[in-house]
Amino acid sequence: MARTGFMRAVLFAVGFVAGLATPAQAEDATASGLKITAPWARATPKGASVGGGYMKITNTGSAAERLIGGVSDIASRFEIHEMSMDNGVMKMRSLSGGIEIKPGQTVEFSPSGYHVMLVGLNRQLMQGDHFKATLEFARAGKVEVDFIVESIGANSSGAKSPGDREMPGMQMKH
Repeated sequence: MARTGFMRAVLFAVGFVAGLATPAQAEDATASGLKITAPWARATPKGASVGGGYMKITNTGSAAERLIGGVSDIASRFEIHEMSMDNGVMKMRSLSGGIEIKPGQTVEFSPSGYHVMLVGLNRQLMQGDHFKATLEFARAGKVEVDFIVESIGANSSGAKSPGDREMPGMQMKH
């Protein structure tokens, strides 16, 4: 009997540790011909007032769609931004008109391109945490999405790149 209890404890411990080693995944969301996959955000330093959110949005429908905004209870504002390079200077701008997603098109939100800017964070984004956001589309309406928070240096969901934290020689303009 004692041996059976010991074996159960060992199996439980092995299962628990294996569960810790498996990266947490955010759930995909679908609505009206849209598929939102791998929503994630970077962890933020203590006291940061902004954070970034990333994902892929695929339009499997027959009509163009437009992501026009969103909300999340972790920030006072939810904005759609674009990063671009102009003569060696990285520029970021808000896209007040949103982003069009044509039929059959996948738009990827990443740290160096389109992204969601969470402005006025009311708490630090910590690796491993999740937060909910509601994306707003022109045709499909509101779609709830669960973001997972990756490391500060992540460059995609589940991948980490310490060199991605800083870009030496680049100037940031807003």
